[in-house]
Amino acid sequence: MVLVAVALSLVLSRSNLSFEAFSYEGLTTWACIVVFSHLLFRYCGLYNTVWRFASTPDFFNILKSCAILTVALYCASLAFRFFKPVTGINERQFIVFFLVSFTIISAPRLFYRFFRDGASWSIMKRAADKGLTRQALFVGSLGEADLIIRFTRTAEPGDYSIAGIMAIENDAPLRTRIQGVPVVAIRPRLTEFLEDYIRGTKSLDMLIFGNGAGREIEEYAELVRVARHDGIAVLQFSGFSELGQRGKLVLAAVEMETILRRPAVPSDIERIGTFIRGKRVLVTGGAGSIGRTLVRRSLELGAEAVLVADLSEFGIFQLSQYIDGKDHHRLKARIIDVADRRQMTRAVSEFKPDIIFHAAALKHVPLLEENWDSAIQTNVFGTLVCAEVAAKCGVPQFVLVSSDKAVDPTSVLGMTKRAAEQIVSALHETHAAPPNGSRADGLHSGTKFIAVRFGNVFGSNGSVATIFQAQIEAGGPVTVTDQRMTRYFMTVAEAVDLVIMSAADAALRQGRDDYAVYMLDMGKPVPIVEVAETMIRMAGKSPYTDIPIRFTGIRPGEKLHERLNGDNEEVVELSTSKIFGLRTDVIEWPRVKAALTALETVVKNQDKVSALAVLDGFHEAEKSAGDAYRQTSPKTVGHAG
Repeated sequence: MVLVAVALSLVLSRSNLSFEAFSYEGLTTWACIVVFSHLLFRYCGLYNTVWRFASTPDFFNILKSCAILTVALYCASLAFRFFKPVTGINERQFIVFFLVSFTIISAPRLFYRFFRDGASWSIMKRAADKGLTRQALFVGSLGEADLIIRFTRTAEPGDYSIAGIMAIENDAPLRTRIQGVPVVAIRPRLTEFLEDYIRGTKSLDMLIFGNGAGREIEEYAELVRVARHDGIAVLQFSGFSELGQRGKLVLAAVEMETILRRPAVPSDIERIGTFIRGKRVLVTGGAGSIGRTLVRRSLELGAEAVLVADLSEFGIFQLSQYIDGKDHHRLKARIIDVADRRQMTRAVSEFKPDIIFHAAALKHVPLLEENWDSAIQTNVFGTLVCAEVAAKCGVPQFVLVSSDKAVDPTSVLGMTKRAAEQIVSALHETHAAPPNGSRADGLHSGTKFIAVRFGNVFGSNGSVATIFQAQIEAGGPVTVTDQRMTRYFMTVAEAVDLVIMSAADAALRQGRDDYAVYMLDMGKPVPIVEVAETMIRMAGKSPYTDIPIRFTGIRPGEKLHERLNGDNEEVVELSTSKIFGLRTDVIEWPRVKAALTALETVVKNQDKVSALAVLDGFHEAEKSAGDAYRQTSPKTVGHAG
């Protein structure tokens, strides 16, 4: 192209050189120009760009390269004329050469982009694909729409295309076009337009939401409902992947957890990544909903190795399918009962974890009312065994995953979770070693014990969301215990990141500002009946008409409303967003041990009444400890949650 530009510049400027073009002198000159141009263009990166992704920076680079080449050749001609006079060369030829070289180097890229992305290519491609390309509407900001349209036209394979944009900006210009795609609707007429569009065409296959659209538009759930009612796939754009010759958009299916209708809690990836990176992590209950996500998140954040301790063989098998194949060499699994001290001691001694996330627990409220002994064995003695083994083996940190049902408990689940919190809190208070570095109970010093308390995890195994979804798929009815019932909800991803963040915060705290229990900000409680109604609508059905809702009455152990902190607890704002420290009353470790010994005896005797009395004694002893503390200490002012 440079040689063509040289020839054209001489012809257009009507110049006659003093030497023949194909003489030895001429061929040497052209060869030198070609070699110099090739080296210059390689240095400037012209050969590294992919033509179908060529954009403004690439054309500017061509402009810069041609300018440098022109100036270099002009300077070389001036220097050469000092040694040998050459006629037919002046500034005019070099100006023409610059313009021609830029044009003929840029033009192929420009035309390729036009034919590759423009209407002519789209028509040819649709004809070749015979209608295989799926048509989509995009709901989001105009900036995201520009990126997505550009990318869908260049990505391979092009299995879908954007037919229209539903802009979430109120001031977006209606009926204008972005890269040829029209803006077909703006707020607040998004739902109305979608219904009209679906009635007027049979060619819509997908509805793609922009990143964060669910938090920014009130009509989100209704748009999902309308689309699903007509069998249209609903996806969420979350970024790009493989930005090479086979680039693709990252589109995730819209999950039911979007009915939370509140902004997702942002994760401080840098902080939790710094905390987890290079650590050896043990997750008890790692095959469950919370545990599984803790395992995957730890691997993503760069943990050196992760050990899963779980009693479910099938759950561990499913976990291996859930984890990315490239991380399998860092994942280890042991089938272990967390209440078995011998098994746990061996696992912790061999693996030598830096942190234990204790997520193993039984959690189904009505079932545990009947199976109270199993609940005590797993939730109480399982926690005791894991915590004592952690201390004895010198594990730096132990984190209990707790529940809002531990606050003023009325169920077996709540009582066992409260007892587990008290075990952790008592160990937290006594973990510091005396001057000689050991204690009379044989526990080594240095383990940081904390509990992290939060409410329902939306979409976890056995949660209300999974039950409702199964009932909806079966055609109903959807069963709700009481119309007044409310619950706090959080997604699995939010809960796991905040548990890790709590552990990172606790690792840096000492003295008065060192908290044994952390509480997550769950937003406002959500009425269960609203959850049911919204999930039915998002499934494309009408509540009470297509899918009936039946109220069955409160089950044993259930409360109408849960709380995240008790009256005897002070909530303290921390510098970490969405996480609070709790100043809660702590029973001394000797009293905890005595109560656990009594509990073990009555469980062996299958005495449920006495067992519940001992569990209730944890709560009463805690309140007594708090009353005594408040009579001798000034109250710390905190944030009421």
